[in-house]
Amino acid sequence: MHRRDAEAQRTNEITKRVIGYAIDVHRALGPGLLESAYEECLCCELSEGQMPFRRQVALPVLYKSVKLDCGYRMDLMVDDLVVVEIKAIECLSPIHDDQLLTYLKLSAKSVGLLINFNVPVLKEGLKRIVNHFPDSSASLRLCGENSDAPALS
Repeated sequence: MHRRDAEAQRTNEITKRVIGYAIDVHRALGPGLLESAYEECLCCELSEGQMPFRRQVALPVLYKSVKLDCGYRMDLMVDDLVVVEIKAIECLSPIHDDQLLTYLKLSAKSVGLLINFNVPVLKEGLKRIVNHFPDSSASLRLCGENSDAPALS
């Protein structure tokens, strides 16, 4: 199996598990809570499932060789492969797709999940978005952990 195929298979397995955990959270709580409550519960499920994740991951922007904290935060990064954006809103709109796609581009990740818990059936609030990296310049504007650019607060 090629490296790209193996990573795609691993990414698919991660998204499948995250969706399963999100369904468990939604079945237990239903719609109507704040986004932060769903995030906390989903993190509990990820921990119990021994899936590595980070919460509220900062996405600094690189501007003229300087890292700037512009307030971008990904809700979750699971296994350093899948970005998860959690919502608890009336309905998803194209701006939410754009937000996740921007996070994917800035973090140089290829797959993200947009999960809206404020729906009767979670299937109606799930979107899997794939970044095919058509514009690589976005990832250049992000300073990752390996960047040598100075940080400004």
